[in-house]
Formats: sequence, C-alpha cells, structure tokens
Amino acid sequence: MVLRVEGMHCTSCGLSIDDELEEIPGVRMAGTDFRSGRTVVRLEEDAAVDMAELVAAVQRAGDYQARPAD
Repeated sequence: MVLRVEGMHCTSCGLSIDDELEEIPGVRMAGTDFRSGRTVVRLEEDAAVDMAELVAAVQRAGDYQARPAD
C-alpha cells in the first residue's frame, strides 16, 4: 500500500511515521521518504489492515495528513 503524506519536514518525520505504522498488527514494514512525500507499507500475508487504519496511524505520529497515493 502506498500513502501520500503531507506535513513532513525531515527524515525524523518519516521515521516517526514508520514507527507508528509498524505498531499496527499485520504491518511488516513501512518506509517513508519525506522528500517525495510517499510512504510504502508492506503487509504480512493475509493481514486485515485497511487504509483508514494506516491514515489514522500517520496522524497519530504528528501533524501530518495522509491519503492513498494515486
């Protein structure tokens, strides 16, 4: 799954988002690039994680806005 994230200013922002996303059961890995404003989330096989849950995790990480990437 790929998210567009707005509001990031540095690498630390991306790491905070990754940490929050990786706390969700079923998320295997999250990788955020603040320069491109994209987060790639890899799920475990058969994980029941929906986009709303991912967006909520990004918002918990800080003052960020997330949406599905086009």
